[in-house]
Formats: sequence, C-alpha cells, structure tokens
Amino acid sequence: MTREEKSQVIEELTAQLADNTNIYLTDISGLDAVATSNLRRACFKANIKLAVVKNTLLEKAMEASDKEFGDLPETLKGNTSVMYSETGNGPAKVIKEFRKKSEKPLLKGAFIEESIYIGDDLLDTLVEIKSREELIGEIVGLLQSPAKNVISALKSSGGKIAGIVKTLSEREG
Repeated sequence: MTREEKSQVIEELTAQLADNTNIYLTDISGLDAVATSNLRRACFKANIKLAVVKNTLLEKAMEASDKEFGDLPETLKGNTSVMYSETGNGPAKVIKEFRKKSEKPLLKGAFIEESIYIGDDLLDTLVEIKSREELIGEIVGLLQSPAKNVISALKSSGGKIAGIVKTLSEREG
C-alpha cells in the first residue's frame, strides 16, 4: 500500500468515525469464511456496517478525529474489525447472538454516544443500553401517566367538581 493509499484510507476512516456515534471494535480472527459471511449477513440485517481495518491506520484516524476515544486506541492489537451502527446496543446484540454458535467475535471496546467501554466483559452491559428513541419513549410514557390519571378521574366522576375532588383524594390516599 502506497503512502497516498494509506492517507486516503485514513481520511475515509476519519470520516466514518465522525459520521457514527456508535462504534464497536471487535476481533473476528479465526472465523472461517462461512462464519465470517454469516456474521456479515447478521450485521447487514441489523443495519450495522462491518469493516476489517489495519490497526495503525485506524489509530491515525482516531487521532485525526474530533472525538475523544480515551483508551480505545490501546485495544488496537491483533485483528481488528469495526462495527458502525445507528443504535448503541445493536452490535452488542448481534455479537451476543452470534456467540451462541461461536467464540468470536470478541469485543475489544466500544464508543457509544461519547462514552467509552473497554473489554469483552462489558458485552452484557452494552446489550442493555437503550437507544435515544427508547429513552424518549419511556420519558413520554412517564409524563403521560399523571395526565391520564387526571383525565380518567374527570371521566369517572361525571365532570362534577365535588366528584373530581373526591376521586382525586381517593387516588392519593
């Protein structure tokens, strides 16, 4: 690979890092062609982009990026694949499901919404991370709950003030 080609790959990797808020670093070495193809297929179905990268080029792209990757560059040893995803827990779910049949991929680390996770032992934690949309949905549900209680109180009492006060006082007590 020429210096110009390396420079171009670094630029492309830097752009990928900038465009994605959820980045997983994994080790898929040792997977045979069929298993690798199955992993790629699983990633595609989950809307995850999987790319095998050279550690030195990825490290330079991380340095050139505006993001703070903390200790993630230290995990760049051996074979490294990068998973880019729109959801924080998507790659973790794919990895966990895939590992029911195989020992790999191993999680080296992840960058999720500016938080850094290092080590395969955090896979279960990452599976449980909720997406921004899931969190917003939960908050909206929580905010709607008191309003629904007031509306149901109004309906159940027939709309009379005395009935409303009585119903609300019964609900609190």
